[in-house]
Amino acid sequence: MHLLRLKVKGVTAENEKGLSVERALVWIASRTRSRGLFWQGWGAGYSEIIKENKLFEHYYTELKIVPEGEFEEFMQAMREPLPATMRITGYKSRQEAVSMIPPLLMKIEPQHKILDMCAAPGSKTAQLIEMLHSDMDIPFPEGFVIANDVDNKRCYLLVHQAKRLNSPCIMVVNHDASSIPRLYFDQDGKKDILFYDRILCDVPCSGDGTMRKNIDVWKKWTTSNSLQLHGLQIRIAVRGVEQLAVGGRMVYSTCSLNPIEDEAVIAALLEKSEGALELADASADLPGLKYMPGITSWKVMTKEGQWFSDWSEVLKSRHTQIRPTMFPPTDPEKLASMKLERCMRILPHHQNTGGFFVAVLVKKAPMPWNRPVEGESPAEGNPSVPDTPDLLEVKKDDVCGPPPPKKMKLFGFKEDPFVFLTEDDPIFPPVQAFYDLSPDFPKLNVLTRTREGKKRNLYMVSKELRNVLLNNSERMKVINTGVKIWSRNTDGEQFGCAFRLAQEGVYTLCPYIRARILNISVEDVKVLLTQENPFLSKLGDDAHNQAKKLGMGSIVLRYLPDPKDLNAPQCPIDLCGWRGKTSIRAFVPRNERLHYLRMLGVEVFRDKQGKRNDGSTEIPEGSKLPNCFPFCVPYTSDVQPTG
Repeated sequence: MHLLRLKVKGVTAENEKGLSVERALVWIASRTRSRGLFWQGWGAGYSEIIKENKLFEHYYTELKIVPEGEFEEFMQAMREPLPATMRITGYKSRQEAVSMIPPLLMKIEPQHKILDMCAAPGSKTAQLIEMLHSDMDIPFPEGFVIANDVDNKRCYLLVHQAKRLNSPCIMVVNHDASSIPRLYFDQDGKKDILFYDRILCDVPCSGDGTMRKNIDVWKKWTTSNSLQLHGLQIRIAVRGVEQLAVGGRMVYSTCSLNPIEDEAVIAALLEKSEGALELADASADLPGLKYMPGITSWKVMTKEGQWFSDWSEVLKSRHTQIRPTMFPPTDPEKLASMKLERCMRILPHHQNTGGFFVAVLVKKAPMPWNRPVEGESPAEGNPSVPDTPDLLEVKKDDVCGPPPPKKMKLFGFKEDPFVFLTEDDPIFPPVQAFYDLSPDFPKLNVLTRTREGKKRNLYMVSKELRNVLLNNSERMKVINTGVKIWSRNTDGEQFGCAFRLAQEGVYTLCPYIRARILNISVEDVKVLLTQENPFLSKLGDDAHNQAKKLGMGSIVLRYLPDPKDLNAPQCPIDLCGWRGKTSIRAFVPRNERLHYLRMLGVEVFRDKQGKRNDGSTEIPEGSKLPNCFPFCVPYTSDVQPTG
């Protein structure tokens, strides 16, 4: 009954937001389904989902992916709810523990060019961006992340995740991963093919490793899901290794336990590569991780329960559903050389996680169909030579050629253009003078999203992403890139600059700003983040004296750590602010305010009556923010659910 009352209250809350009762009930159903319950209508309550699937148990018993004597423990773990796990960096993100594994195996360095082929909803992409920015003293790493997803709507979820990290080195694109276009960039005065140093290939899968959180899988699971996805998974993986640089690493992963989607795909890749790919031994990269090595023998089962041990047993009538690549290699020597045991399968009962599969591939040479004919330089050794698949489809016996080129189809909303400013753009002189930008400020990396009229916002990308954008505008559909650094503010024109600083890009821009900086203390930060427009006199004496010398307009509020005060934050904090006539204001989004206040030991919540605080500058631990602020929300409000 407690759960029922809670959900009825949820309907009321949703209705207050303007949703119909019907839509609210749909929302309830989606929430309760993840808890193993089904809404049956008013008066009937909730029925428990039966977490049982005999075909699933029979299938995995036969395949022996679970160690002998542990199958009951495995099934019991699958029936238990999945524990919530968090990844904590600048923000707290809810992310499944096993989902964090693939980026950790990629060994990312700041100079790496990275492709995330099936990126939405973006939890792994966020990890990649964080790793790229591991050295916080480098505002523009040489590398970048291109995050792709085939679903236009999910791309915007991906943008939301990426924007939280405020990186100038991320681009979100919308393509079918199995035919994602080859990109080009200028290097030493000539146009070269872009090959990636690292690729994450987290392919669409049947998801039977997610039964602990996706309860519907219990009812819907059949082997036909894996059989239908196998071909797509190979096509995506093939396209990935084609675009991988020689010496680069591609991590292939699924949240499925099925060898048809796992080892069979890896074996097919290795066989088709003719020695160009090698399975890396990643056992030492994550010490303490419990996993089962990849298997080398498996069978194929139809949804009716019919088993096949070899392709030769498959009837011709089933050749469209079952393919030769679904079976393990029959040549013992070839099978041994693949070293499939280097694959890693994570079982739920070993560390109380979801089920997962991951394999690390290293590219030793160009793929067979990319190798040049005699007398030509290899395309990957000399990237100025076009890759063979664009010109000719090469097919050999038992060798899979690349996916045939497809005409790019654009779906969803038409995006605003990405227009780079020129060095002599009239916007720059007043901005440069107002903020005293250093001579090395990269003007050419600044872009806007409109070709005509006044420019409302200015964004910045890294030099390398600018190169990619300029050379591929007709080859790819870009959803979003760049970090906002300035926003137009007409009030600022009277003070000499029409653009105020944007908090999203303050850490990217600050290394180039030499004026309009106000150094503040910990207590000043608390005042600025908990009061709407505090008078200058509310600041400490030092900050107050600095503020009086600054003219009105946009400013940087900078806190520098004191190594002697170990109770204070030991990292620098830059906030965007506005120096008014008699007051000062911080322009910081809600979640960032909460984040910084917690760093300072200030707990944030409303009182029960919704009354505002008296605005005192003394902010004891557990104090309440003034009710006038839109960022007065519960402690957990900045947790973003991710896949």
